[in-house]
Amino acid sequence: MKVALVTGASRGIGLAVADALRASGMHVVRLARTVREGTFERRTDIACDLTDPASVERAVGRVEQEPGLPDIIVNNAGVFFIKPLADTTYEDFTRTLATNLTAAFLIARALVPKMVKRGSGHLVTIGSISDYIGFSGSTAYAASKFGLRGMHEVIRQETAKSGVRTTLISPGPVDTDIWNAVDPDSKPGFTKRKDMMRVEDVAAAVVYAVMQPERIDITEIRLLPTIYTPRG
Repeated sequence: MKVALVTGASRGIGLAVADALRASGMHVVRLARTVREGTFERRTDIACDLTDPASVERAVGRVEQEPGLPDIIVNNAGVFFIKPLADTTYEDFTRTLATNLTAAFLIARALVPKMVKRGSGHLVTIGSISDYIGFSGSTAYAASKFGLRGMHEVIRQETAKSGVRTTLISPGPVDTDIWNAVDPDSKPGFTKRKDMMRVEDVAAAVVYAVMQPERIDITEIRLLPTIYTPRG
């Protein structure tokens, strides 16, 4: 049975991805600060502060013991907010980079080299439309997501021909609770929540990528709502 590790898996996209991979027959490890730890049928939940190197090291050590080195990693954990540059504090910026970028680095550094040594594995990075388009009010978020794309592309180069596959999934707006504070329905130029994608749409893209035959590497998937409002 394949083992999949999903970060930020207590809600939103991460929870949907974890559920979809488990439904496909995998044993899923869910890492998040807020999960209640335990082992269930084809699921292990481990509480982990993904921005803390020591917490990540402990969690990864537990995963490697049981259920074992993952076959699939989905780096999904992230935070999002909209503020103009002048209102973005140092704490806002560093917290966003720590959660969206550094956490993914810590997980990848701990596990990808072991996948390479084994000769198999799949790293999936959940990016964003903001990893290739800059939107006003997204200084910290765009910096983290552009950085995530850059890191992912370097890992792709370093793992080429190793048997480890890599996929970057870059969705546009997805209807999750991260939009509650923004209230896009009340703002001109924002995609309305009824028109946004659903978390299951992103989860389906992950399942599609990781279920391909070993001879196929789905390197990147971009997803947008059919009705999409490109804000400036």
